[in-house]
Amino acid sequence: MVTGVLAANLFGRSLVALWERLLARIPLVRSVYSGAKQLAETMFSDAGESFRKVLLVEFPRKGVWTLAFLTGTEMGEAQRKTGRQVVYVPTTPNPTGGYFVMLPREDVVELEMSVDDGLKMLMSMGAVVPDAARVSGAGPVRDD
Repeated sequence: MVTGVLAANLFGRSLVALWERLLARIPLVRSVYSGAKQLAETMFSDAGESFRKVLLVEFPRKGVWTLAFLTGTEMGEAQRKTGRQVVYVPTTPNPTGGYFVMLPREDVVELEMSVDDGLKMLMSMGAVVPDAARVSGAGPVRDD
């Protein structure tokens, strides 16, 4: 709460800006901090498209399904050259660790599950399952 109050006023914003300038001068810390900051801004932005869809993908091998998140809809060089979409497959119970994979659209099943419900399911290692009445078509929908 104290951090929020400080950051909300002019003094707090100035202090945060000073701290960020200090971190930007430390070579290794600069790259880690700037990457983490950019990731947090992308993930938690209301305007962005990142992490807005929960997916089912076969991972780590065919026949084994796991939850994943569509990380973005923008087409970068890698997506254009491969024709694949970027998907983040988190690990449980800590979803901040995971795998960045590029999959063809036909190998991805979009769910109607909210991102919050997907994260709850992941962090509980499958013990907390979203209400089946709210989620139509839950589970793998293909018989490969």
